[in-house]
Amino acid sequence: MKTTIKVWLIVVGMAAYSGAVFAQQQKIDLGKQEFESNCATCHGINGKGDGPMADQLRSSPADLTQLAKKNGGVLPTARLYEVIEGANVPSHGTRTMPVWGKEFQIENAEFYKEARGNYDAAAVVRGRILMLVEYLNRIQAR
Repeated sequence: MKTTIKVWLIVVGMAAYSGAVFAQQQKIDLGKQEFESNCATCHGINGKGDGPMADQLRSSPADLTQLAKKNGGVLPTARLYEVIEGANVPSHGTRTMPVWGKEFQIENAEFYKEARGNYDAAAVVRGRILMLVEYLNRIQAR
């Protein structure tokens, strides 16, 4: 009987360990996911400006992997955040890139409309933009 319990505990322990290893292997990269969902159509899956919609735009999308290189090796995070959010970007009327700050607010409002209680809409938008900026930092050619 004791042997059966020991075997059972070993099996359960191994299953738990395997589950933990599997969960670690299935980590979700939220910044990459945001990029692929919202940016890759124009900027390309690798951020090089060669997305499937690039040819149909008036001006070519930026190669997002070169931002740091063009800025002395430092990613201009504050400016990048502003461009994504749409703040301090002149003349939104001729802007070809969506104002993602507004788009994220609309998406979040639809997603959370069923939520009971309040959520900080501005904080959720900031989080999504910061995830994108962090991901863009990781794909820089240095």
